[in-house]
Amino acid sequence: MKVFFLRLWDFRRIIILVFTPLVFLPVIFLLPRQEGKCLYVILIMATYWCSEVLPLAITALLPICLFPLFGILPSSKTCPLYFLDTNALFFGGLVMAVMIEEWNLHRRVALSILKCLGVNPFMLILGLMLTTSLLSMWLSNTATTTMMMPIASAVLGRLHGDSAEMEQNGSEKTEGPQEKELSAEETDEEAAEEREDEVQEFEIEAPPPSTANEFTYDKNFAKGMLISIPYAATIGGISTLTGTPPNLVLDGQMKSLFPNSDELNFGSWFLFAVPLYLIFLIIAWIWIAFLYGGLNPRSLMKKKNKEAEKRMRAVILSEYSLLGPMTFAEISVAVFFGLFVILLLTRDPKFVTGWSSAFRRRYVSDAVVVISIVILTFIFPSRKPSFKWKTNPEEPQRPNRPLLTWHNVQHKVAWNVILLLGGGFAIAKACEESGLSRWIGTNLRPLEYVSPSMAVLAITLIIAAFTEFASNTASSVIFLPILAELAFDGKQNPLYLMVPGTVACSFAFMLPVATAPNAIAFGSGLLKVKDMMKAGLLMNIVGIILINTALNTWGRLIFKFSTFPKWAETYMNSTSREVMNIGQVIMTTSD
Repeated sequence: MKVFFLRLWDFRRIIILVFTPLVFLPVIFLLPRQEGKCLYVILIMATYWCSEVLPLAITALLPICLFPLFGILPSSKTCPLYFLDTNALFFGGLVMAVMIEEWNLHRRVALSILKCLGVNPFMLILGLMLTTSLLSMWLSNTATTTMMMPIASAVLGRLHGDSAEMEQNGSEKTEGPQEKELSAEETDEEAAEEREDEVQEFEIEAPPPSTANEFTYDKNFAKGMLISIPYAATIGGISTLTGTPPNLVLDGQMKSLFPNSDELNFGSWFLFAVPLYLIFLIIAWIWIAFLYGGLNPRSLMKKKNKEAEKRMRAVILSEYSLLGPMTFAEISVAVFFGLFVILLLTRDPKFVTGWSSAFRRRYVSDAVVVISIVILTFIFPSRKPSFKWKTNPEEPQRPNRPLLTWHNVQHKVAWNVILLLGGGFAIAKACEESGLSRWIGTNLRPLEYVSPSMAVLAITLIIAAFTEFASNTASSVIFLPILAELAFDGKQNPLYLMVPGTVACSFAFMLPVATAPNAIAFGSGLLKVKDMMKAGLLMNIVGIILINTALNTWGRLIFKFSTFPKWAETYMNSTSREVMNIGQVIMTTSD
């Protein structure tokens, strides 16, 4: 019997691929015709996403063939959804990240912050978390974690007195992150596609046996450093609209379901999410430092190991010195990145008139800003132009390549995530066109009698639990259309349910398989599942409390949750007309 089940487990991928469509087949006949066919395809995709029997991006392409074949949505409407305005925004953000990684600006920023904050264990964890979170605002969470892990590894290696080995590896680490980030970009950044095969493993040697107390302290501190990096990457990704795929799914769903809405953009999300990010980061820092970083009373009473701190400072200074002075390319990248952030924040900040008001209304979006900056980076030179050849004919003329080349972009951009976002937008459109959203909303009407704040609490709890086992992108794709219809039926501002649902999709702190950053840290070999569960449980609870608090305080001022917006009324009127037209067609047919 045991051999039979082992054989069955070996064929689990084929079994799930073949039997999933058969298991869900009755759905087509139990529901109204169009709604049933749409739900059937969505259930198949959700199962494939959660079990990862197919690459997530390939599953995301199923609507292109299944929606037209089932008569849900024509291909002329399905295919354009794979590169909407939101996809262009995400693509531009990924290209900016490639440019930063290409010229090692992210590594200079990371080491500069660590230099400033010092090497006290308590402050070193803060330095790692602050650096990781700031980078993950603009880079993918996976790429940020991959880049920060070798830095943490180098510090821990020097802390344990492995000086010779670390000096030998110093030069390797200067070039290493780009190669490792390439692997990370090929994974599904927040979806953690095929984690076991694609996640990098970082070897960190255990400290030499000295005394039992010193060994315990060093091992706990190493755990704290390693676990702080993926947690900080997740928290930082929440703070910008391009920081993590669920935020972009929200943006795309709003533009697809409510095309007249203009409340959600880069600036308004930044105003809402940054206070949440700061509070969450501080609490996470204190919690991890309490568990592993020497903040608990027993560790505070111990005598400081000045020799260990001296070694840690030496490795940080050594790594920084290897970078050399800032080059013309690094300065140029910093300027372009600063321009990128300023233009996005000031385009339409809501509390003041933005620069986009100088153009036709709703013509200039965040994608216009990002793509414009990206195009300029393909033109701007990476070296300071020299005109010495004018006065000295013998001066050699060297080709001055631009800051970005298509070769690097082609190999480093996570194209799979763009397809994944497109699949989510196709599902949202199909739910709207087939009437499945209305059917789900009708069946969830008992929730209308629950107070909105309690409904938000229940939603965040359910999604935070679900996203521990499924990718955060897939979670947002599945839940956001349902939340939009639920809010619509309850005459609530759709953002009141969709914003906390989106943020909760990122609350995957407890399990190594929940996100790629968690898996990367777990791959070091020092962390155990119980370590992540112990630290992650409180992180999930704190995250849920914070998003509910933010939603009902400053969130109400930014997104005006207390009113039912006009763009939602427009959607309601158009939906009502569609229902009436469908009813008239049915009556005419029956006559």
